[in-house]
Amino acid sequence: MPERRAIDPTHFPNLLSQVFVVGRDAAGIYPLRLVGGFIAELHAQDLRSRNVLDLFRPGDGLDLKAALEAGRKRPEPVLVKADINTAGPSLPLEILFLPLAAAPGSPERFLGLYQPLGLVARLQGLPAREIHVARIMPMGPANQEFTHLRLAAVDGRRIA
Repeated sequence: MPERRAIDPTHFPNLLSQVFVVGRDAAGIYPLRLVGGFIAELHAQDLRSRNVLDLFRPGDGLDLKAALEAGRKRPEPVLVKADINTAGPSLPLEILFLPLAAAPGSPERFLGLYQPLGLVARLQGLPAREIHVARIMPMGPANQEFTHLRLAAVDGRRIA
């Protein structure tokens, strides 16, 4: 898990407007510490100090909380496939949460990225109301799918 000071924003200047930093005060309390311009415009409000879970539908927030806590403990990134819902059209996007450590072994922040999967103009300038989660995918070696052994038989005789 990288430390906060290991992240240099000059390495990804084209993405800064899509980047956010979330703190962790306790399980379920994840205040937004830094919010890129694209994200603030999408939600049409100042999101700093808001709990990131409040941006999601209530049931989805609980699932995200569980995934973030698991991601902290492993430590591994969490990818959220979701839709931004407005009063009109919606927009598919992916949101990445990468655990960060203040000191070795003590995660207290997540570096995040909003990645739209469609044209933002499709929202017609309407602000995001909530984020609807389609799927939460823990990432990293502890979550890779391993091949499973299967038993094959022909006429009752095991062949593999």
